[in-house]
Amino acid sequence: MYKVLGMAATRTLRVLWMMEELGLEYEHLPYPPRSKEMLEVNPSGKVPALIVDDQVIIDSVAIMQFLADKHGDMTYPAGTIERAQQDSFTQFINDEIDAIIWCAARNTFILPEDKRVPEIKATLKWEFVRSMKLLGERIGDNEFLMGDKMTVPDILLTHCGGWARMAGFEIPDGPLKAYFKRMIARPAYLRAYALRKDK
Repeated sequence: MYKVLGMAATRTLRVLWMMEELGLEYEHLPYPPRSKEMLEVNPSGKVPALIVDDQVIIDSVAIMQFLADKHGDMTYPAGTIERAQQDSFTQFINDEIDAIIWCAARNTFILPEDKRVPEIKATLKWEFVRSMKLLGERIGDNEFLMGDKMTVPDILLTHCGGWARMAGFEIPDGPLKAYFKRMIARPAYLRAYALRKDK
């Protein structure tokens, strides 16, 4: 059985949601970031981690793509044009959305106070809106990022959208607002989100 390590009120939610979408059995161990248990499996202490046959995989996107590839669902096969396009969405979201929100978090409560630059958050919010508008143009009227098939970057983007709203970032008007509403209404998402009681 898979073991998912990390509190659900973090990027771990992405992995839990993937598990629920795929219908996999797993044990959830809601360790907080930088806890003793997390430091034993990841030198940075970051969450999440996945234990598979006594092997550890870290980083939420790596874990999600591993699960999708292993179980042959929510992804396109490696070496196909569709997979390249899917990976393009994943990289864009990591570079232009996740990284922006993470930078804001670091400069709000993670970095030592004397290393924070609170003024950067205004620029980050401007950049976030620009990136979301670009992504909205790419998705258009599609149900999912890749059209009619839900894939790894859909979980990544939806999690980032929720994280952004909690951090006070604006979701601009456009197709992504309706997209987010559809995604967070999914039964698998709701089951995973219920695990946030561990926060």
